[in-house]
Amino acid sequence: MWRFARVLVAVTSLLTVSLMARTAQASVGNAVTDAAYVQRMLFGMPLGEFSARARLHVGPDGLSGNAWFDWTTDLCSAPLVGSTGRTFNFTEPCRRHDFGYRNTQRLEHRYGGAGQYWNAASRLHIDRQLLADAMAHCASRWFFERPSCYWWAITFYRAVRVAGGP
Repeated sequence: MWRFARVLVAVTSLLTVSLMARTAQASVGNAVTDAAYVQRMLFGMPLGEFSARARLHVGPDGLSGNAWFDWTTDLCSAPLVGSTGRTFNFTEPCRRHDFGYRNTQRLEHRYGGAGQYWNAASRLHIDRQLLADAMAHCASRWFFERPSCYWWAITFYRAVRVAGGP
């Protein structure tokens, strides 16, 4: 009986280690799939879908809890204004913008792109997505709030262009 128990423990341990190694390999991407995923999250889906995936940390495999990408956000870090005001709420556009900056830079560091991923053109593309997302939000606001909201959207865009990076 003890021999059977030892064999059972040994087999179970071996299977557990094997499964953990396989899971770890599945969660590790490569440059092509990671870059495609970041691009799809930034530019290939509506903001609402992005927000839902970001809150759950849904990775390229479709499973929630993904830790391979950087899901943190400071919501545009507008020191005096924040991401919301009486006429605007840029929380979700800022979340996507932060995801873009953080993960494009992460691709650069992880895969040694030497400017392949994080450069002036990619930064401009991400910043323009922030503006498009903010403007779309403004279009959904009450008619009399829109001019102020559009003004804030342009102000946020200009601020990230000045302070955002390369």
